[in-house]
Formats: sequence, C-alpha cells, structure tokens
Amino acid sequence: MSITEEAPVRVARSGGRNARRNLRAAPLADDVRPIRAGLEGTTYKPLSEADVEKVHGAVLDVLENIGLSQATPTCIEACESLGAIYGEDGRLRFPRDVVMGVVASANRDFALHGRDPKHDMHPQGSKVHFGTAGAAVHVVDVEKNEYRESYLRDIYDAARIVEGLDNIHFFQRPMVARDVVDPKEMDLNTLFACLSGTTKHIGTSFTLADYVPDALQMMYRVAGGEEAFRARPFVSNSNCFVVPPLRFAADACDVLEECVKGGMPVLLLSAGQAGATAPAAIAGAVVQAVAEVLAGLVYVNALAPGHPAIFGTWPFVSDLRTGAMSGGSGEQALLTAACGQMANFYNLPGGSAAGMCDAKMPDIQAGWEKGIAYVLAGMAGTNLVYEAAGMHGSLMGFCLESLFLDNDALGQAQRCVRGIEVNDQTLSIEAMRDVCVDGPGHYLGHGQTLELMQREYLYPDLANRFSPKEWVELGKPDIVQMAIERKKKVLAEFFPDHVDEETDAALREEFVIHLAREHMGR
Repeated sequence: MSITEEAPVRVARSGGRNARRNLRAAPLADDVRPIRAGLEGTTYKPLSEADVEKVHGAVLDVLENIGLSQATPTCIEACESLGAIYGEDGRLRFPRDVVMGVVASANRDFALHGRDPKHDMHPQGSKVHFGTAGAAVHVVDVEKNEYRESYLRDIYDAARIVEGLDNIHFFQRPMVARDVVDPKEMDLNTLFACLSGTTKHIGTSFTLADYVPDALQMMYRVAGGEEAFRARPFVSNSNCFVVPPLRFAADACDVLEECVKGGMPVLLLSAGQAGATAPAAIAGAVVQAVAEVLAGLVYVNALAPGHPAIFGTWPFVSDLRTGAMSGGSGEQALLTAACGQMANFYNLPGGSAAGMCDAKMPDIQAGWEKGIAYVLAGMAGTNLVYEAAGMHGSLMGFCLESLFLDNDALGQAQRCVRGIEVNDQTLSIEAMRDVCVDGPGHYLGHGQTLELMQREYLYPDLANRFSPKEWVELGKPDIVQMAIERKKKVLAEFFPDHVDEETDAALREEFVIHLAREHMGR
C-alpha cells in the first residue's frame, strides 16, 4: 500500500502528475524492480588487499598457536579427526593446513529456503540480503513512549508484518517471549510463532540440546515430513557456539550437533564485544571473530562434511566510557563491513549484524545510525545482514512500527548496493541529442525517462517527498504516526494460514502451545 492510499484527500492537481504517481504505486514485476534480494555488493572495502592478508595471517596464527578452550569431548573428538590438536593446557588448536583445507572444501553453494520458494536466498559471492534477529527483552511502545516486556504474540506479530515487507528478506527471532516461563516451551513456542507468521526463511535458537528433537518434529510436520524438510530446510539454527574470547560454549555446542544431525543449516555466531570480550582495536576484533568462526567451521565439517554453515562474524562495539554496547556507532558499521569483506575473501556465505541502533525510539538518531550501517554492510557485500530491522536500544527493544520505517530505509540501502550501470544506453548521448538538438530542452517526456522511471529509481513507501505546500495540503502527515496506523491495519486484517488448521491442531495436541488461536484469527 502506498502513502497516497492512506493520506487525506489533497487538492486536485494535474492529471499527468497523478497518473505518474499511480504508476509508481502499482506493483512491479521482479525483472522491472530497481532493487531485489541478492543484489551484488563489494563496491565498499574498508580493508585494503594488504590489510585482508594481514588479518588472514593473524587469524591463522591465533588458531594455530592460541586455540580455543573449553571444548566439549565430542567437539574435541570431531576436530581431532581432521587434524586439530588438543593440548595439555586444555586448548584446542587448529593447524593452518587443517583450517584452509576445510575452507577449501566447505559448502558454499547452498540455499536458505523459504516455505514459499519465492523467498529462497542464495548467499553466495557478494549477494546481499537483510533481515531481523536478536533477543530483545522489550517491545518499544511508540504510542506511549515507553518500553514494555516482549511476549510471544509480539514475535508472531513481527513475523506476519515482515511477511509483507519486500526489503526484509528473512525473519530470525528478534525477541524473547517473556511470558513463557519454561525454557523448552519458550523455544518451541518461539519456533511455532515464527512458522505461523511468515513463509520467509526463519532463524531461531535453542537453549539445550534436549529441546532440539521436539523442535525438529515440529518442523518436519509443518514441512510434510522429514525428507521434505531436509530437501528444503526453511529454518536455520542461530548458534553462539563460542563465548568470546576464544572459548567454546558447551550447551550451544551440544545444540549445534543435534541441529546438524537434524538437517538444519547453522549460523556459526561469534559475538564478542570490542573492548570487553574482544580486543578494543577494530582490526583485532575482526581477527578474533574470524578465528572463532573458522574454528566452528572446522567443527561442523568434522561432524558432517559439507553441511550448510554461515560464517557468522558478529563483533559488537563497547562505548569505552561506560562499557555499554554501542550498536549504532560508526565503529560498529565499520566492523560489520570488514567482517563481510573477510567472508568474501574466503568465499564463504557470511552474515553479520548491522542496524541495531542505540536510539530508543524511531527518531532522527535511529535514522542516521541505521542508514549508515545498512549502506556500509550492503556495499561491502555482506551476504546476510542480521538485526537490520526493528531493533532499538542497543538490542534491548524491538519496535513493530520500525519494521515499516526500516523497510523504506533498507530499500534505499539496496539501491546504493546496486550502484550505477554504465553502458551505451545509460551514457545517454542519443537522449541528449534528442532533447538538446531536436527536442524541447528537457527530459520530462522523453522515452528514456519513461522507460527508466521504474527500473532505475526507487520510490519510498512511507517517506514523503512532497513540497512543504503539498505536505500542508495533505494534513502534515507524520511518518511515525503513519507507521503506527500501518501496523494497526496489518495486525487487524492479516492472519496468515502458513500453518494450516489441521497441522495447527496436531501441534497443539502434541506440544504445549501458548499462542492463542484467537490472536491468530481462528
């Protein structure tokens, strides 16, 4: 729905101008749209080629000579089978030939499927996709200008909003269901809420390995069987298998092994915080994150050679004056872009976090923090940009209204990622000849202009470009208020049936499901 469909009736203007606006508001075919999932990045490189080689050399040094501690027995056994060395000091070390052998043979040609194939993502090369993620414990209540605890229904609501937003390509659980006390029930209900709300690829996590078999059964049932899920896995496991600096996390490692057995792609997630659990030097934070994730890649490929694994370097930034996280800083944007560049160096499907602003509400601070991060991450060719929509308060709050606002901003970022196409037609010599020599002296009605107005230019959904006079005529629309109204409309009218009635009933019979059927419009 376009802004003009919700705005007050304005003073009539020229039919030609209105016709052009109506044309821009019409849905576009995928081959015409100026942006789409998987645009190629890498026009921005925060690290020079020499810098990348230095980081790579430091990573191999760390893995070979420092290694990681607190590996579980099964992790040790698996990694030793590929040549890792477990020392008397309790550290698991990875010789460089072992690491590079796994990098060379790792699966880099898998898809992250949606339940609907139109949402399939192929995170290869420098293709860029944006999505949600996080574990916010609050919802940003924009209307009351306050934070409240996040609930299971908020996860479902976020999922069904994301289902209709073109520039948010995947949905990883962004909040914690604080109203579900039992940890196993929370994990299973989180998964159920995501599956019920969207057909886009889903990411979720599990507290303990014991919870994974039931979750797999839920996914298999929704897919129509285990074989169907394994052929097109539409849920991946977000797995913090390390506790920086350079330590394995026992419970998460156990979860990882169960998810690999069950056929789930895994996001190997290293989330050190520069100046706290990672070096304060930005380059050092990148080195540690890359080293930790490559250790995880060896681990996964020792368990199941070629298993789909995402190179999840997620180093965060501390405000060194206070120690608090600073997700909206310029340093965070640089870190994310550098990590995307390193994933491209190894030619591995990679994902990092960008857009988790420090601003507590959708305001001008949120705008600049998110916009800078989006553009740098995308133009660096980061395959999967997590936490890119809805997040506020340095990961503490999630805002449903911001999903609509961020969808607009992500569109602009993707247009920057697409870049400028230079060819004989776009150089426009003949168009200049037509206009300047034989024509009216302007390009407004020229055939090239009409042809490119949709293919070359992106028009925002909520953001307005009216003149001040038009803005007044339209009742001085406020973009945040418009997002509030859009949220209310979607949540009142859109009740997806992604999990059909029969499957829903079977899952409620088998598991304790807390999401009320009434909230799902049933």
